[in-house]
Order: sequence, then structure tokens, then C-alpha cells
Amino acid sequence: MEKGFVFIVGAGPGAPGLITVKGKEALEMADVVLYDRLVSPRLLESVPDHCEKIDVGKRPSSNRWTQQEINRTLVQKAGEGKTVVRLKGGDPFVFGRGGEEAATLVQAGVPFDVIPGISSVTAVPAYAGIPVTHRDYNSSFAVVTGHERPDKKEPSVKWKHLAKGPETLVILMGVSNLDYICEQLIQYGRSPETPVALVRWGSRIDQETLTGTLSDIAERVIIHSFKSPAVIIVGEVVRERERLSWYEPKPLFGTRILVPRTRQGPSVLSKTIEFLGGEAVEFPVACIRPTEGFLQEMSREHSWDWLLFSHVSAVDAFFRALGELEKDIRAWAGVKVAAIGDKTAKALQEKGVCVESFAADDRVETLLEAMEERIAPGEEVLLLRGRSRRDELAESLRQVGCRVTETKAFGAQTVFGQSKEAIRLLLDRKADWIAFASSSTVRHFSEVLRLERPDGEELLHSIQIACIGPETAQAAGESGMRVDVEANPHTVEGLVEGISRWLPEPKEALAGLAD
Repeated sequence: MEKGFVFIVGAGPGAPGLITVKGKEALEMADVVLYDRLVSPRLLESVPDHCEKIDVGKRPSSNRWTQQEINRTLVQKAGEGKTVVRLKGGDPFVFGRGGEEAATLVQAGVPFDVIPGISSVTAVPAYAGIPVTHRDYNSSFAVVTGHERPDKKEPSVKWKHLAKGPETLVILMGVSNLDYICEQLIQYGRSPETPVALVRWGSRIDQETLTGTLSDIAERVIIHSFKSPAVIIVGEVVRERERLSWYEPKPLFGTRILVPRTRQGPSVLSKTIEFLGGEAVEFPVACIRPTEGFLQEMSREHSWDWLLFSHVSAVDAFFRALGELEKDIRAWAGVKVAAIGDKTAKALQEKGVCVESFAADDRVETLLEAMEERIAPGEEVLLLRGRSRRDELAESLRQVGCRVTETKAFGAQTVFGQSKEAIRLLLDRKADWIAFASSSTVRHFSEVLRLERPDGEELLHSIQIACIGPETAQAAGESGMRVDVEANPHTVEGLVEGISRWLPEPKEALAGLAD
């Protein structure tokens, strides 16, 4: 059998958005993914449905997978002709043992690529507001491991030289040896008052930062029960955190929000949540389906002059209908296309459809103005609408002499089996909010929860609910939910602002230099 291919991919420091474009592309091609424990589970959403996902994470209290077993599995899976992704936290060649895995592949004759990742060496301090270099403090920094191989006869980390060498030290995997590290640096000449910062789960919503000095940081770790994994930064640059801390003060920092979805594609709500420092966990509860009436309309022979898409989901329904009816888009050649809303127009353009006229907003008058010079009396218009009938638009088109046929193009069908991660977070009480952007999303989510979890209503008692408007809030109330926030104004921005107003002030660092 022809040998497969291995991608050794750096996943970045933790936040799923920090993986590289090339790394994400490799995941989208994967037949097998071997991933570490520090890799965000959300990155695995990019893999194909058939992909085999293998957790090879080595934990401090467990040796479930040895490095030799990982190496053998990479060679074995590639030998089966599969595309394999070895997904590693940070950068695979920075204390990631990626070099050892690559050497194994070379020896076995397996072709591979290395896709670097954003290293925690620089990214984690940056998320804590600490630049590893700063012209006022240092012109060099060194990166060392704080956890060497236990079978080494002599330590390779020369603390004597590091104490007097680079102004800034970045130490990985050193929390368990912190007392020894601080003693060595002080013994060889570093001032006991040198600032130190420990950053745990850097770039994630549960990021924690503990600061102190070489003389007291080990004691502070005990007092605050500060656990690994963490990046340790030693040097005067740590003082910059007081004025440069940008991530932890964000209004939604530390907040995990479940976002049920009824549409595919990027969510404005999720992007807004994450821009404000929260984590949005999206999951589908419904999919858009063409209605039976629309399928019948599409199947009959008719010559239309215009197709008018009144909603972005109508675009999805149109192309789904083409597939289900085994029709060719070329049968619609010569038909002019109009769209309401710039998102609808963009969705059509992404499908390769030229939009003759579109309204950037939702007003009938705007679309009629855009179509005014192009439309003629007697032309046939097929209006693809959603739940809203758009009677005003149809009537206005008829007034200029067009013959208008309206059809409800799409409806939402409940999707089951796609909410496991969200339900797990509810069970573990690791989610803070559910944000509903429509009443239909509430109904589909309630149906999913009722059929997949008999105790679903109890799960909702420990989470707060935010709704985008009164109709959505009413649907939530009818489903037995307690609504904590109703957006005002009834927009995505209003919804997120309502959640942020409900939250306490952003939490401070665990301990500061002045404590």
C-alpha cells in the first residue's frame, strides 16, 4: 500500500483562533489526528467526519502514551496510506519533541511537513501584558526548560550563566521545580527582588497570572494553590504588566457562553463574544431545509425573469433544492438575481452568482430603488422568502407591473447528536451562559435537550440565559427557562452588552508585586 503523509502541526498556545491558516488546512485533510492534552478541543471540529481522533496527551500522573508509542502510531497510520496530523500545543520544535517524531519519520521513510505554531514562549506572556523584550529593560531573552529528563547525570540548564546572562528568562514546565529554580538564580547573582510572573492556561478564558519576586514567588504558589501548566517569566519586563494587561480586563473575560445555532457559517454573536474576551461554544440545533412547497416550485418548468432572495438562508435553501432535485444551475442562466441585505448578496457571490440588484439594508424602498432601472412591467419574479411574508415587497413589485410568485423557501429542521460538548459543559457546570439569538433557536434547543437528556430542565437551573428580544425571551419562558437578560436594543451588540453588565467587575491578578 502506498505510504501516507504526516503533518507535524503546532496548535498554538491554547486559544483555538491562534492556530495558523496552514495548520487548519492540514486538519481539514486529516484521516487521523493524534493530539496532546493542551490542545483546544474546538480545533478538532475542523477535521472531516471520517477522521480518527486519538488523544495521546501525557499527563503528570499518567503515562498512558509513551513517546515511543506515539512514534510507532505515526508510522503505522501513515503506512496504511492515511493523511496523519500530529497536533501539538505551541510550536512542535520548541520543547515539543517534534524533532524526535520527525527523526522517526525520516528513519521509516515517511514523508512529512512541519507546520510551526505560535509558541507559548512569546504568546503567553503577551496575553498577560508582558513583552519578552522591551527597550527600557532588556535586549535579550532566553528560553529554558524547568523540567529536564530525570535520567540526566548532569543538568544541561546552566543556571549560573543564566543568572548573569539574558535579562529576561522564559521558563517552560517549571512550576514543580520553582523553588529550586529561584534558589539557583539568587545563588548565582540575580537580585531576590527580581520580578517574576507565572501565567497558567495562557490565552484561554481561564488564564491566571500570579506575580511576585524571586524571593517570594514559590511561597505565593503554595498560598494561592497555583498549579501547572504555566509559563514562568523572570525579569524587569514583568513590571510592564501593570499598564499593558489587555486580555484579563476585557468585559467577558473568564465567561464561557453556549451559542446554539440554526445556520452554518461564521456567527457575528460568537465573534463579538470572543472579541470581548469570552469563549463562545457554538453547536448546531437545527439545519436549514428547503420547504416542500419550494421544492415543488423549483421542479416545475417555468421561465423566470428574476429570482429575489429575501434572506441569507434562502440562498442555502436554493442550492440544497438544486441538489435534491438533481437540477443544474445552468438551467437558470439568464435569470436576473436580486437580494435583500448585504449578507444575502455576499452569500450569492460566494456561490458564483452575479447579483444584479441588492439592498444593503432590510427596507423594501431600498431594493425597489436598486431595481428601478433594471426591472420592467410584465416580468416574472419568484420571491424566495422565509417566515416573513414580505407582502409589502410583493405588492410594490406588482404595482410596477411585475407578476410575482411568493414561496416560503426554507424552514429549520431540528438536528440531534450535535450538542454533546454543550451538554457535557452543562453537566460539569463549566458553562456560564446560553445566548439565544432567535426564538426558533430556543425551540430547537429545547427539543434537543428534551430528547437527549431527560434531566435537561435541571441542567438549566445552574446556567444563566440571555435572549436577543421579547419574542425570544417569551419562547424561552414557555420552554421552562428563567431569562436573566433580555437585550436592549434587540441586537447582537445589545445581547452581549446585557451579559457584560450582569457580570461582576473583571477579576484582578491573583497577586501583584505590591502585595
